[in-house]
Amino acid sequence: MHCPFCRHTDTRVLDSRVAEDGTSIRRRRQCPQCERRFTTLEQMQLVVVKRSGVVEPFSREKVVTGVAKACKGRPVSEADLARLGQRVEETLRASGQAEIPADEVGLAILGPLSELDPVAYLRFASVYKHYDSVDDFETEIESLRRAALVSN
Repeated sequence: MHCPFCRHTDTRVLDSRVAEDGTSIRRRRQCPQCERRFTTLEQMQLVVVKRSGVVEPFSREKVVTGVAKACKGRPVSEADLARLGQRVEETLRASGQAEIPADEVGLAILGPLSELDPVAYLRFASVYKHYDSVDDFETEIESLRRAALVSN
């Protein structure tokens, strides 16, 4: 770790603590050269493994953008989309895996989206689950109805 003040190539860790959200570590450091102190925040890098094998960093913004397309014309606010994106990321981080298959990202989206807006859920699910016919929609709608009865 380089000192941000004098660029010395070595620093000493004075204190380490898990951050409030539990997903990162806060470290208090001191430079032995200039003796100034600074704080670093370390966070696990989530990566998504696509079907093609390509690996890319997880992007909450990409989740929100994809879901926003399904929510077009629906009564869903930007704040709702931001909360959904945060929930998806928290779910993926809670799995404890650093590499997440793309399919699991889609599955992590489906649950919160069905609670947020059933129509947007059907739009997203039709693409994600590769619906081939009207029967696929009917089956999914029936599943949503059963879930609504159970929760009420």
